[in-house]
Amino acid sequence: MKSSKIALTGLLIILLPVLSMAQALKDGKLTLNEDGSRYLKFTIVNQTWLRNTQFNEGSTIFGYAKKNGWDIGIRRFRMQLYGQLTDRVFIYTQLGENNFNGIQDRKFGFFVHDAIGEYAVVKNKFSLGGGLTAWSGLARFASPAVGSILGVDAPLYQQSTNDVTDQFLRKLAVYAKGKLGKFDYRVVLSDPMAFQKASSYSAVISPDIANFSSKPPKFQWNGYFQWQFLDQESDLTPYMTGTYLGKKKVFNIGAGFVYQPKAMWTMADNKVDTVETNMVQLSLDAFYDAPVSEDGQAISAYASVGHFDFGKNYIRNIAAMNPTNGTTMKNVINGSGNGFPGYGTGNVIYAQVGYKLKDNLIGKTTLMPYVSIQHANYERLNQGMNYWDFGVNWLLNGHTSKLTLAYQNRPIFLTDAKGKGEFSNRKGSTIIQYQVFFN
Repeated sequence: MKSSKIALTGLLIILLPVLSMAQALKDGKLTLNEDGSRYLKFTIVNQTWLRNTQFNEGSTIFGYAKKNGWDIGIRRFRMQLYGQLTDRVFIYTQLGENNFNGIQDRKFGFFVHDAIGEYAVVKNKFSLGGGLTAWSGLARFASPAVGSILGVDAPLYQQSTNDVTDQFLRKLAVYAKGKLGKFDYRVVLSDPMAFQKASSYSAVISPDIANFSSKPPKFQWNGYFQWQFLDQESDLTPYMTGTYLGKKKVFNIGAGFVYQPKAMWTMADNKVDTVETNMVQLSLDAFYDAPVSEDGQAISAYASVGHFDFGKNYIRNIAAMNPTNGTTMKNVINGSGNGFPGYGTGNVIYAQVGYKLKDNLIGKTTLMPYVSIQHANYERLNQGMNYWDFGVNWLLNGHTSKLTLAYQNRPIFLTDAKGKGEFSNRKGSTIIQYQVFFN
């Protein structure tokens, strides 16, 4: 908490002389010169969840067994401040917290997400930057713009090292980005954070299951490249829009990668030496978002195929704002609460589609139903992993004010005699999210 106050105080000290030079507040921007080409902009988003969850077998809350339950939490709270300080100098920072519910440490979560400085070497075509940044590789939603995602969550598996060797997907990195006609690119060199500081850290080296190496890491390379056929998307920040609600006509095809030499290890057959392997991730995707009629109807669709090599039998769970914190059943691969095996060595197909109904459907509001699926064939699991998320957005005022009813359904896997995951059953979560977004 003290560090957060120091950070905010420092930010205000930095801003005071800039604010004194400000010309006017226009279109949500604090302009710093007469033509508005130099500016500062502030945004804020809050997403609150009310949720009922069928917990994974063996789940406990502080030692008390629970089969299901309700919880209320702040899934995301973010504040952005960014601006064009000169014709070539851009600065960006984001602060906030994630996954704050009743079982978390109090006053725990407010931290710096991004801290970036950037210089345009050739305006629009080639910029260099660095810092703590979400500029990343692999796929479109490796860096999602959370205020505009289609449902209540982006495809989180694309944030492939989330909080393992990065800080909630952000990396200490230098990057190059820009646009050459319809070609949009980003290339990133990052310095992975110490695995020993991750909540998932384990010093155990297994001969059967790979894990991240505890040795000082080598640099990681990321890249993502798109051909933007129709309307051009902004690359001002790394975050990519989930849906434009029919305000743009976008069709992109993209490809990306993540590569880190000797990132993973297993124990050799002699039970003494270690075998180090490279981490390699590859992805192809396509995004289409466009109006379909003059009365405001619009479609949003995204599909991705990916190959993930974390080493032999690697698996890791996703458990967004987990409502439990313990388990009595170590053979449940999913872990406790709402966890499911979202990351792993293998191949993944993801697809989502949403349809915005006509404007003024319910008074001045409208609806946008959606559905998504993550299908994965992971080496550790005997069967395919299918994770469903579907629901409806009630667009009270676009993304500025929206209420979402979602249902998420996940498979449960139990460890068999060979250490593999055997499908057992399925469980679900029902979520009501209210989002407020000042942009």
